[in-house]
Amino acid sequence: MTFKSLCPTDLITVLMTLGDDAPHVALLRHDQNTPTFEESHHSLQKRLCHWAETLTHCPIGHMEQLYTFSSFPNQGQTPHIHITYLALSSNHPRSCHGSLYHHFPWEDRRSESGNQKLARFITKIEQWASGHEERQSRIAPAFGLYELPWDDTRVLERYELLWESGLVPRSIPADDATDGDNRRLLATALSRLRARIRYSPAVFELLPKAFTLLQLQQAMETVSGRLMHKPNFRRLVLHQKLVKETGTYDRSTVGRPARLYHFRPTAMASCYLEAAFLPLETPTP
Repeated sequence: MTFKSLCPTDLITVLMTLGDDAPHVALLRHDQNTPTFEESHHSLQKRLCHWAETLTHCPIGHMEQLYTFSSFPNQGQTPHIHITYLALSSNHPRSCHGSLYHHFPWEDRRSESGNQKLARFITKIEQWASGHEERQSRIAPAFGLYELPWDDTRVLERYELLWESGLVPRSIPADDATDGDNRRLLATALSRLRARIRYSPAVFELLPKAFTLLQLQQAMETVSGRLMHKPNFRRLVLHQKLVKETGTYDRSTVGRPARLYHFRPTAMASCYLEAAFLPLETPTP
């Protein structure tokens, strides 16, 4: 499949999965070495989904267009157009670019370590914005400063401010399989996914078909980088009838076996889990 464009154009699928304690990502680029598209797939998204599943051997439960980026390889050269898609899978691909929190450590607020890293960045970015009203107006909502709440979906805004202020490099170390443009792409993907899990059943696409309520809660916490109120979370899930019991139990852990559940597709329109997040305060620098 070829695209006729004034600019070189490529297709990228951002495949998101859950690692042990962080969302993981694989960037899949369509080139001459990847499987060809089937003529039976009548939309670009279906063709990309089939290609990604063939390439990774991971079933994709959800896929959507993410963003169209442009980049300039070198000054004076023709810009490249990158059409990107976000895909979710419960399986972990063999080839993976690793934890997103490796690239964005300040986004994981579940531990004191993550909050300390964020506090150090806040100290420095406030110094960068000091005396500049426009800069201060931008960092306040991005970092939850000056009595504004922390918004975990503002991943891209935080990254771009940290890059603009010189606190983080745009490029990722050479031993990583990603480049500077891809780091911006990863921030966009994490922002989108964090927004999705608040009001849609996207998180279920990252889990096995049968899961415990604890596994569901931990998946929400892993993606959002923040903790949830356990009783409120379980109450929300059960009240909205998002899941149904399978009649089986998870006996893989020590202690009392936990009930296993399935997602109820009929509850797709009523999925709303944001209310279970614990309130967060901006860490004091």
